Amino acid sequence: MLLLALGGCGHLELLDPKGSIGEQEKNLILIALGLMLLVVIPVMVLTIVFAWRYREGNTSAAYAPNWSHSTRIEVVIWTIPCIIVATLAVLIWQSTHALDPYKPLESREKPVRVEVVALNWKWLFIYPDYGIATVNQLPIPAGTPIEFKLTSESMMNSFFIPQLGSQIYAMAGMRTRLHLIADEPGSYDGRSSAYSGQGFSDMRFKAIAMPRERFDAWVKQARKAPVTLDRITYAALEKPSTKIPPTTYAAVAPGLFDSIVDRYMTGRMSQMAMIGIGPLCGPKTPAAAE
Repeated sequence: MLLLALGGCGHLELLDPKGSIGEQEKNLILIALGLMLLVVIPVMVLTIVFAWRYREGNTSAAYAPNWSHSTRIEVVIWTIPCIIVATLAVLIWQSTHALDPYKPLESREKPVRVEVVALNWKWLFIYPDYGIATVNQLPIPAGTPIEFKLTSESMMNSFFIPQLGSQIYAMAGMRTRLHLIADEPGSYDGRSSAYSGQGFSDMRFKAIAMPRERFDAWVKQARKAPVTLDRITYAALEKPSTKIPPTTYAAVAPGLFDSIVDRYMTGRMSQMAMIGIGPLCGPKTPAAAE
């Protein structure tokens, strides 16, 4: 009855994937759930059976106060868990490699690169190949891999589009990566799944997957937007704020994403140099921030 009541909780996004990564993760969840139920269901059923069979009023139940061992029971309670653990181990090994968020997706389509910055409390998306940017909306072409690079302006956040797949953390002074794909057009909810302060609940966006020709038309239209994202505009944008409406920027200051990451890397390397271990750090490269 409690499970039936979950129907009132609304749409279960994780169980309605719209991308290959999300589909694989759904299958993983269901397989792991099924394997766990192989233990949980018999235990729950047998608990009721034993309680009823050996109740005080059942005088026909066997009473064996000196009983201490049963080979059959020992085989069952050891063999079944060992099989389940071994199966889960193989499953985890395979899925860990198959669903590695840093692993590029195989596709004939060239990936679309998106640089993601978690701000307080909004999302900034930079399209370096097109020289445009958006806030709180993520237009993408359906059927095309999306190659994300992520960082944070300050507090750690977690970038998550449940219907497309894996979540990944965005952290200040670091780059993380994520590869996703939307198999069909649609509008998918995106959010931060890591608490990051008072504006956390409003830190949401829409990932809008559209046919390639519509995406190309959107890019052309975005380049005509009335505002641009230069460094002065970004300085105002990064100030904490909530419920920012979706905004499109016609141009982006060159190297803006790298400068956001390097803001903290530069300070860290300066501190290390001051205590005499700067030469061990090697040259400052984008890869070092990862």
